[in-house]
Amino acid sequence: MSAGPTKDPAPAAQDWQAADRPEWGANDAHPLLNTDIPRVDGPEKVTGVAKYTHDIRLPGMVYARLVISPYPRAVVRDMNFRRARRVPGVVHAEPLEEEGVQLLFQGAGGVVGIVAGESPEAAEAGRAEVSIDYEALEPVVTPEQALADGAPGVGRGGRNVSSVESHGDQQAVAAAIGGCDHVVQATYRVPVQHHVSLETHGVVVDYDGGDSAVVYHSSQNVTGANREFSNYLGLDADKVTVLVQNVGGGFGAKFGAGLEGRLACELAVELKRPVHLMLTREDEFLMAGNRSGSEQRMVGGASSDGTFKVLAVEADKHGGVGQGALPRPPYIYTVENSVAEVRSVHTATDSSRAMRAPGHPQASFAMESMIDELAYGIRMDPVEFRKKNLADPVWHRQLDRVAEEIGWHDHPHRTQPGPGGDGVHVGIGFGVAVWGSRSRDVTVVDLRVEPDGGVTASTAVQDIGQGARTLVAAIVAEELGLDAPEVRAEIGDSRLPPAVGSGGSTTTGSIGPSIKDAAYQARVELSKRVAPLLDAEPGELRFAGHRVFVAGDTGRSLSWREACAALGDAPLRVTGRFQPHLRDQGIHGAQAAKVQVDMLTGRVDVLKMVSIQDQGLPLNRMAIRSQMNGGMIQALSFALFEERVLDPDTGIMLSSDMENYKIAGCREMPELVAIIDDEDTREAVMGMAEASNIPGHSAIGNAIYNACGLRLRDMPFTPDRILTALGGMS
Repeated sequence: MSAGPTKDPAPAAQDWQAADRPEWGANDAHPLLNTDIPRVDGPEKVTGVAKYTHDIRLPGMVYARLVISPYPRAVVRDMNFRRARRVPGVVHAEPLEEEGVQLLFQGAGGVVGIVAGESPEAAEAGRAEVSIDYEALEPVVTPEQALADGAPGVGRGGRNVSSVESHGDQQAVAAAIGGCDHVVQATYRVPVQHHVSLETHGVVVDYDGGDSAVVYHSSQNVTGANREFSNYLGLDADKVTVLVQNVGGGFGAKFGAGLEGRLACELAVELKRPVHLMLTREDEFLMAGNRSGSEQRMVGGASSDGTFKVLAVEADKHGGVGQGALPRPPYIYTVENSVAEVRSVHTATDSSRAMRAPGHPQASFAMESMIDELAYGIRMDPVEFRKKNLADPVWHRQLDRVAEEIGWHDHPHRTQPGPGGDGVHVGIGFGVAVWGSRSRDVTVVDLRVEPDGGVTASTAVQDIGQGARTLVAAIVAEELGLDAPEVRAEIGDSRLPPAVGSGGSTTTGSIGPSIKDAAYQARVELSKRVAPLLDAEPGELRFAGHRVFVAGDTGRSLSWREACAALGDAPLRVTGRFQPHLRDQGIHGAQAAKVQVDMLTGRVDVLKMVSIQDQGLPLNRMAIRSQMNGGMIQALSFALFEERVLDPDTGIMLSSDMENYKIAGCREMPELVAIIDDEDTREAVMGMAEASNIPGHSAIGNAIYNACGLRLRDMPFTPDRILTALGGMS
């Protein structure tokens, strides 16, 4: 977890500043990047000064609440909003559907009305007075209900099964199974998981009936959002400004205005007043998306020398009315013969949305469990079994590193699990991760250097917590020999130059090259202005330590402010654009988990988790470790607690609040070790965060087996499941 050595900025600046095009230079030769850089917005956030969409308060603003059916499928028989309109402070209470309409699915498909009040309390009181009579229909909220003979069709086109994909040679797989020394047949189930962003979905629409509007949006995408909101407001796109200054979590679910955004705009147009519409926590669980669940039925086989010989997969994606997500099997590992069939099984529940590494945690749990079962079945070290069946040697060194850090080589049971029995048992498990980390050529950066030394970098990128605002400042600061807080980063405003949306770990790889290009151009242009003052050629100048100096002769130098004074009365302005040679893609990762299992209570405690990842040039080591720790925590929470629960008889969600939908808290936090893989010497940048939450829950499941011989194939690993499984072992 070391931040690396402190670096002398002047010598490190020598090599990379003389290039004839922007280059990152060697990863270990940076004065600012690849060190621990405190977030430039950190003080505002820890002091509560930073404003989120939920915090916006405007004169004359009303607060809106949605009326949502509790049933996944129902017919609206009667609606009465009259009492709601009589509640003091309520200014609007109207239905959004007609009586007799059939509601098709839970969540957004069941929004039947909207209430607005002068205060949140008035809006809530008004919503409570809305009376609606529903005729509940057959729920169809479980895969079993959807697949039953005669089940109502709930998917598109009335189909409950869609997107069937198959590949591989069935006959070759069947023949290969007979040649295996050990075969495992198992079904692995992953539940639906919610994003649980601390800030719910929503908007504040500031519109008074004129020809312009401002929309404050909790969103992962600024650029282009003004066009979507302008359609709902009936305004020209250039008259709508979308602001996304701080976002309290998104994890993939916050793209587009959403139904809540459209309704807020329509209400603002009707009332000609600002409208604050943030989903309640219950609304969030019902209609804001989720990570799809899965059921993966597998047959795998291996030879006694550790070769992964065969894998057959039948997988169902449980994405509600959506398609769900699952990478094409086999996942990461090399297998000699494989066959797979994957389909979407639809239920009358809210559609899944992207969630950190969509589909990968589901695939990881099944594949890492199968790998573990095969390794122990032939009495082979599961780390060595993994290495034998992973083609890329990067994973080999990463597995070795996490194994060393977790204490694997001193562990008493490395080829067979612990014997179990009464008491508390400790086990260790492993998993690996992969992520594409692609980038997009859309980001433009305007950079302005003032004659008084002020520097402003402007681009519409949003900071959703990953530290984008700090990267904008830090990349410019390093190029110009400054500190990150000395560069003003203007972001999160649709009026600024366009930038990429934050999804799929594309942000860093998309904005980094554009920022670097702008900073490089500014340095080159400023060098031309300053060189005559130092009796030097522009290419001889170096920028470091708040000074501009001649290479090899630091006595010939100017302070940063003195150098900027050479600009005269007009600021220096440059525009940076995407430079593909400055980015790369392809993330590898490995994780290990150490757990203890109490055989009396069924309680699982995670004692330690270790993660290692590569990512080319680490721009901010502090932020990378933070992302890795966050990914491990999300995986731990998924492993031990998180599961959407629906009553199959009524279809009502039983886990629509933070009391009944459990997530990990401070008491569950283990020792976390985040290791940056500095053996990756790629001189390019890429996003890395999504890989960090892929394999942790798989490693925890494998550690439980290693501790006591208890193989859990259904998540989460709750005490009741532990005790039930222990009863089956006795």
